[in-house]
Amino acid sequence: MKVKKMEKQDYFNFTGELFSKDKIKEKPEALKGVRVIELATRIYGPATADYLAEFGAEVIKVELPLIGDLMRYVTPQGFFWKNASPAFFPQNRNKYHIAVDVRKAYGKEIFKKLTENADVIIENLRAGTMDEWGIGYNQLKKVNPKIIYAANSGFGQWGEYSKGRASYDATAQAVSGMSAITGFPESSPLKIGTWIGDFTGSLMSAISILTAIFYRKRSGEGQFIDLAQAEVLIRCLDWTWLYSTITGKNRERKGNVDAAISPSAIFRCRDGFAAISAKNDEEFSSLLKALNLENLRDDECYRTIENRLNADSASELVKIISNRMKEKSVDDVEKLASQFGFSAGKVTNSRDHYNDEHLKERGTVWEVQDDLYGNVVEYGPVPKLSASPGRLKWCAKPVGWHNEEILKGVLGYSDEDIKKFEELKVIGKWDNRQGAMPPKDKKLTLKMELKS
Repeated sequence: MKVKKMEKQDYFNFTGELFSKDKIKEKPEALKGVRVIELATRIYGPATADYLAEFGAEVIKVELPLIGDLMRYVTPQGFFWKNASPAFFPQNRNKYHIAVDVRKAYGKEIFKKLTENADVIIENLRAGTMDEWGIGYNQLKKVNPKIIYAANSGFGQWGEYSKGRASYDATAQAVSGMSAITGFPESSPLKIGTWIGDFTGSLMSAISILTAIFYRKRSGEGQFIDLAQAEVLIRCLDWTWLYSTITGKNRERKGNVDAAISPSAIFRCRDGFAAISAKNDEEFSSLLKALNLENLRDDECYRTIENRLNADSASELVKIISNRMKEKSVDDVEKLASQFGFSAGKVTNSRDHYNDEHLKERGTVWEVQDDLYGNVVEYGPVPKLSASPGRLKWCAKPVGWHNEEILKGVLGYSDEDIKKFEELKVIGKWDNRQGAMPPKDKKLTLKMELKS
């Protein structure tokens, strides 16, 4: 039977309709009914829970009373917006925030009670800390044998490096070897400009949790997930390790150029910067045609990808292309790429993203109408699922914002219990400091859809 071929424009109409952001609210959430308890700080841990919350998981974030997550005080140039740190928002959307001191006896009781009807626990404390407090995997699996317990740490839950050694993103980049290959040949190793170890590690942890949920569906068994941040970045080094073991050579820092593709670099244009890549001989030929450099096509130095990757050839090719790029605008370069068939893209910033209609239409730039903070623009879910898409429903909240809703509505504690916990300083809310407190005292009216 002959199947009619879909025209390209028909295809884009089909996919645009299928993934339309306007229809997301009408569609179900893939992880609705999955309860996640997060006892984590900074990014590596909170971002794991955030990825799950984007697709409907009910995330209850447990913080220490008064102070809360230390990420509330990590903020660019000391800037706070409506008493909140902008750095706290990206990994704490769609969550319920409660403040419980789990180091105290009643706090442990509350945490274990949360675990009874939970699916997943996420923590990112130093290895063994939760076990010392009596609420680690060893103890919680007795409360709920089907629990999936994800421990995000710098160096893992066992092995020599795991014993009392703290890790942050910069540490992970250094220990993984990522810093060693980042920067220019003449410079010292560099830290990448974002917390890639935290966000990449959190993403890998979320994938591990989904894998464990799938396994539990088949076997009925929970499990312990041990994820080491440094090892995640080692996994991201691609061919580096294999190349080094075979050749005996360390991978060198290459600056703005690619070590395995030539040409592939960032070039200065008349009005900004653009990345240009030609991954094979065909694309290279197209690039030469677009830049009126066809005289180079028969030059032995550039005839094949192997020849172009020769250090001298690669360096000279970058110089030749750089001279052409200075004459052109970024827009000119992107149009030439589309016309001739090589890859090019503007080096953009967050302001470009904010104004990008393409990203807004796709929900990568997402406008949230939050009951507490008003209109907030954030980065939205990256994977676009046609039947069960991710979404942002509300922003991060102050310390202990949902105490009553969770303690009464989910755990069944009485007003008297809650008052007692408050008097014993087992639970609490924010203290009077920027980062922990709300912009003003007002009740949240967002409808809660909690798992019973």
